[in-house]
Amino acid sequence: MILASEECDTAKEIICAPSNVVELFEYKHAVFSIGPLDFTRTVILIFLAMILVVGALYFAFRKPKIVPGKFGVVMESLVSFVREDVAKGTIGPDGSKYAPYLLAMFLFILVGNLFELTPFINFPLTSRMAIPLMLSVFTYLIFVGVGFSKNGMSYLWGIIWPKSVPVGLRWLVGLIEFVSYFLLRPITLAVRLFANLVAGHLMLTLLLGSGWLFFASVGDIGLRALIGLPWFAFGLLIFVFEFVVAVLQAYIFTLLSAVYIQTSVHPEH
Repeated sequence: MILASEECDTAKEIICAPSNVVELFEYKHAVFSIGPLDFTRTVILIFLAMILVVGALYFAFRKPKIVPGKFGVVMESLVSFVREDVAKGTIGPDGSKYAPYLLAMFLFILVGNLFELTPFINFPLTSRMAIPLMLSVFTYLIFVGVGFSKNGMSYLWGIIWPKSVPVGLRWLVGLIEFVSYFLLRPITLAVRLFANLVAGHLMLTLLLGSGWLFFASVGDIGLRALIGLPWFAFGLLIFVFEFVVAVLQAYIFTLLSAVYIQTSVHPEH
């Protein structure tokens, strides 16, 4: 569990709050350095997530079997789901070429989200804004690049001057669509993932941390320590809920990425 405050007078304060809530998500101190490169806890977790994703795919598919084991079935189900339901189901037949990107992103986000519930880690990677923002930039570059490569300047013209809208409103709708496509999409895609994981992480930290501090202070506050029981119980319920949120947010981010790519591959739709 991430401590709410490094300096805390437990004799006077049962619950210690940080001076700035951002402290809960910042890891500025390097665990180790290699030359000019500092490896903070967040950087290490990024590499760990990458290794886990690559390792899971490698061990699941290095020796294809007619009847795969339980782990192989799970991985095959995930790959098939992303390829068939998300990539091809959203983009169409052309979706197969984007399936590797969508699969890699889905698994990385999923593992990064589940770090929130992993003992001794308890920190979702996507609660650092730079990570979901970078992933959304990758999606942005793909759907904008695909839009221009497949449709040329008609891709841009179709956005700023939509023919399906009455002429008197085309300039207004076109302006809104231009801002939405080229400015808001990468930001909203990142903020949606970031905000959900930050909210869940804060709730878990406050509820479980507060409940535990009440229990630990039973010698000083007596029966008042029972106040921590409902806090801790509710925190356990949120723990289960956060598992659902972690999976759902990985899916939503991947699905929206596929939708954005689809609007570039088939702008007429």
